[in-house]
Amino acid sequence: MEKSVFESFNEGVLRLPSKETSFAEIAWSKHPVFEGVELKHIITSKDTGGAFSYHLVRIAPNKSIKNHIHETQLETHEVIAGNGECINCGAKLKYEPGVISIMPAKVQHEVNAGAEGLYMFAKFFPALC
Repeated sequence: MEKSVFESFNEGVLRLPSKETSFAEIAWSKHPVFEGVELKHIITSKDTGGAFSYHLVRIAPNKSIKNHIHETQLETHEVIAGNGECINCGAKLKYEPGVISIMPAKVQHEVNAGAEGLYMFAKFFPALC
């Protein structure tokens, strides 16, 4: 049976000249504020000297990352599986595989997963953690 795109990324690999890290070795972390949201911290501030961070995000069906602002980070989303919507600076954006969205620093945004849940990469410049 063929793996889903999400399963492929969940079991993916970070390959750098200096190291290789299997995503399967990185534990899912519960979001400290939003119920039903989990993250794999693929690249963190300690890896990049604070320049950026890269996270695999899993939002359970019908759960949300509620409205919030990042004061200093530009954030990007790359949707890899599932469905939902992002409210970015007041505009409702449909989230489905293949969609990329960008939230500059100080812009209100939220992400709401649909009935299938939502799986995406989130990147932060400078690093979130």
